Amino acid sequence: MNYKKYTVLNLIKLTLALSLATLGFHAVGQAYPSKPIHFVVAFTAGSATDIIARAVADVMATNLGQPIIIENKPGAGGTIAAGQVAKADADGYTFLVHSSGHTLNPFIYNNLPYDTLKDLTGVATLGATPNVLVVSPSKPWKTAGDLVAAAKAKPGELNFGSAGVGSATHLNAEKFNLSAKIKATHVPYKGTPEANSEVIGGRIDWFFSPLGSALSLVQSGKLKALAVSTSKRTSLLPNVPTTLEAGIPDSDYVLWVGLLAPSGVPAPVIKKMNDEVTKALENKEVKERFAKLGAEPFIMSPDGFNKYIRDEMVVSYRISKAANLKGN
Repeated sequence: MNYKKYTVLNLIKLTLALSLATLGFHAVGQAYPSKPIHFVVAFTAGSATDIIARAVADVMATNLGQPIIIENKPGAGGTIAAGQVAKADADGYTFLVHSSGHTLNPFIYNNLPYDTLKDLTGVATLGATPNVLVVSPSKPWKTAGDLVAAAKAKPGELNFGSAGVGSATHLNAEKFNLSAKIKATHVPYKGTPEANSEVIGGRIDWFFSPLGSALSLVQSGKLKALAVSTSKRTSLLPNVPTTLEAGIPDSDYVLWVGLLAPSGVPAPVIKKMNDEVTKALENKEVKERFAKLGAEPFIMSPDGFNKYIRDEMVVSYRISKAANLKGN
């Protein structure tokens, strides 16, 4: 794919869509919201994306005076949910909650039912969390270095899980593999809980699980944590080193979760939802729920989020090419 051409053409289309959205605000009216809002979550219940979405949505619903209905639509790295929202009415009542893998999907799926930059627009970032490299306690590896050495000794024989092809957990693992210069077999699942269960059962060798989903399993001894993906250690697992500390350069990765809308939603509605997300992220209860997950509030303007997505797509494109990733 010609990434440069793809980006330029779609940025032009995106600019036109935003201009039309502003003109179309009268169709929504000043009383927004006047009915329940739907958040379509791209991954399974219990995933990091889902947990963060629900924590923020609970407070937003109270402040907005309307229910926010969570609909989990997992599968194909989040592209099923993204495709549904991209085709939804641009009336400000249907939103997508996706994660970092959103920036990888256009480069690994040949037949996406939507255009990442043209059909969806950023509303607000919600949170960011480390992934933790977990293995079964039955495995002999004590460090990330041990795992890398085992993978190098048997190229392609070990396997790793993900929450789906093109998911943030997949992207994290592929970046780790490239940085560590190892080859392993990818085994995708529908979501994080399923992948963690497979690691516990020893059916897959490792998984970069979002911290919030793995923490209780690590603390109970069902999973063994070898490293965290962020550049700094997390206070929830202070004795677990980072992948950088494990001697694997350029292996750090942050899983972010964000709120997106169909292109064409009026700009004032986008701004209102961004403002409400910001208020929710500043709420003491949300901060406490995030802290228990090892997550942090991630605040960004709609324009800033759209730029962030474009910048992340550059990195995702590089990883997809280097690892020869294919979604279908």
